Amino acid sequence: MTTAAVVDLIRTAFVTTFWLSLPILAMGFVIGIIMSLAQILTSIQDSSFATVPRLLAFLGALLLAMPWMLAKLIAYTTTLFGDFGRFAH
Repeated sequence: MTTAAVVDLIRTAFVTTFWLSLPILAMGFVIGIIMSLAQILTSIQDSSFATVPRLLAFLGALLLAMPWMLAKLIAYTTTLFGDFGRFAH
């Protein structure tokens, strides 16, 4: 296995991880900004006021994105297992 093959394998793993985590992190970011604005406008400084909606948003995003995430992960795994001949040198 050459160095270029290892770098390509790791790069593909990182890119796949990035795309799998992006919808959930983006939803958490958006909800975090909205909850921060709501806390500023209402002067509520309770930490659970921002945490509970953010956790619910993470759960909702995970449930909505799960079919797409599984399809992406299955495609990555199939490609990885299909290239075993290239890595077995």
